[in-house]
Amino acid sequence: MLNKARVAFLSLLILSSITGCGGGGNGATPAPEAPQAEAAGSVLASGSTAMQPLVEQAADEFMAQNPDVTIQVQGGGSGTGLSQVAEGTVQIGNSDIFAEEKEGIDATQLVDHKVAVAGMAATAHSEVGVDNLTTQQLIDIFTGKITNWKDVGGADVQVTLVNRPKSSGTRATFIKYALNGQEEAEGVTQDSSGTVRKIISETPGAIGYLGFNYIDQSIKPLSIDGVAPTSENVATNEYKVWAYEHMYTKGEPTGVVKSFLDYMLSDEAQLIVEELGYIPVKNMKVDRDFQGNVK
Repeated sequence: MLNKARVAFLSLLILSSITGCGGGGNGATPAPEAPQAEAAGSVLASGSTAMQPLVEQAADEFMAQNPDVTIQVQGGGSGTGLSQVAEGTVQIGNSDIFAEEKEGIDATQLVDHKVAVAGMAATAHSEVGVDNLTTQQLIDIFTGKITNWKDVGGADVQVTLVNRPKSSGTRATFIKYALNGQEEAEGVTQDSSGTVRKIISETPGAIGYLGFNYIDQSIKPLSIDGVAPTSENVATNEYKVWAYEHMYTKGEPTGVVKSFLDYMLSDEAQLIVEELGYIPVKNMKVDRDFQGNVK
């Protein structure tokens, strides 16, 4: 009789583990983990180009350790990643914005996995003659009210705007937190962060915006209201133009998708986060929700 009860109990635990239902088991003894098998299978991820270098390098490392896994990482922008994961055409949607900020999808079906933080900076051609802009000057430049750098104390050279497409999470973050919600004027529009950097570096008077991980010696990152775009200033929210790097799944992840997402938060992968210029989530001193509330 005792053995039958134990068998029934164990069967219940195993069934709960397989279905992932959990049954609201907060505080209960967790279901026993199945023996850790080497990951196998394929994963398709799409979305944020700002996240792409991070996810690609982590995927390479994960595949090297798990030869039976194939991970394909595509760009397309945060909006594309969110739409495709909601439609079920990819397993992971990479995004710089919260799913709640994307119109046309049911965010309640998606599960958020924050793997890093990305700071984003206004970046200009190295000879514009300006290192800092006030928020109002930045807004006036990007909305087309200021068209020459001499009007903000810089060189006598025309401003050339380099924008991102509407699907870009970097664009959404920059408009929300750097331009106080004001839309950009017409300019050169490029999807790829690498191409944006190249255009800015080669075009006198050019200004755009990039994730910190794309900033190098070829372009000039600008301070805003005297606050430099650094990881330390992002961590305290003194510098406000930053976003979580989300990897969304449709429902709770399982199998190789879960294994890869677990790896993204491992100490090993978080070293990649820092090496590539992103900020580990654990380094943040504040938390921010999709409405921009900081605590």
